[in-house]
Amino acid sequence: MTILIETYTLANGVEIPKLGLGTWFIDDDNAAQAVRDAVEIGYRNIDTAQAYGNERSVGEGVRTAAVPRDELFVSTKLAAEIKDYDSAVAAIDGSLQKLGLDYVDLMLIHSPQPWNDFRGGDYADGNRQAWRALEDAYNAGKLRSIGVSNFEEADLENILSSGTVAPHVNQLLVHAGNTPADLLAYCEGRNILVEAYSPIAHGEILENADVVAMSKKYGVSVPQLCIRYTLQLGTVSLPKTANPEHMRSNAEVDFVISDADMDALRNLHARDYGDSSVFPVYSGK
Repeated sequence: MTILIETYTLANGVEIPKLGLGTWFIDDDNAAQAVRDAVEIGYRNIDTAQAYGNERSVGEGVRTAAVPRDELFVSTKLAAEIKDYDSAVAAIDGSLQKLGLDYVDLMLIHSPQPWNDFRGGDYADGNRQAWRALEDAYNAGKLRSIGVSNFEEADLENILSSGTVAPHVNQLLVHAGNTPADLLAYCEGRNILVEAYSPIAHGEILENADVVAMSKKYGVSVPQLCIRYTLQLGTVSLPKTANPEHMRSNAEVDFVISDADMDALRNLHARDYGDSSVFPVYSGK
């Protein structure tokens, strides 16, 4: 499981582990144990958000884990609905308080629009205000790096043209079947590291015959193939699970997908998320 010790370097020199633990859908009663289990297995990258409702427990897991705080990379996200400076400042401090941490390694704006208007209206000014709050917290040492999530090119241009710190990260829905090649290239060209959330397509890709056949070819599981795919794209991979066996399996990705198979996965279109299509990030609206 060498992937657990591999890192990328952000534009500001901060190192971020290539594989992380996503905690979406892990409730506040179970997140602390999930974090402790992940750290015991070797994970050092833990991702949460205000919207997940589990910052308190994630923070407890970080504080009670078997390794020192400075060996862990902890991310959280500013709620998508917050689009003014004062509310963003209060929410950043609120996350630190809930987590029980003196600093967070990465904080993101969760979405360029509130969830109830995802890919809807114009929130350019609100995003600039939220970004200014993140910049101030970054400059104050509360946040070691800052970024965005679900931001498209125009959303990023809005921040890049007005901010004093360029986003270090853009966390996106990236998986075999949904590879936003142009946006990935745009981010790479601006030294914005992409993090891939839902790299296993929220589980629906487990039933894809082409992906199943390819996983058998490599002698790995479908989740392992999908996680490896996002890693070879040059992204941080953030599979979410509270199951220690799945955590171990998700980290056993020390194989290489061939160029031809990478192309096949890049060109795959599989965006059926089943019941999860009710969530804006999967429906696109």
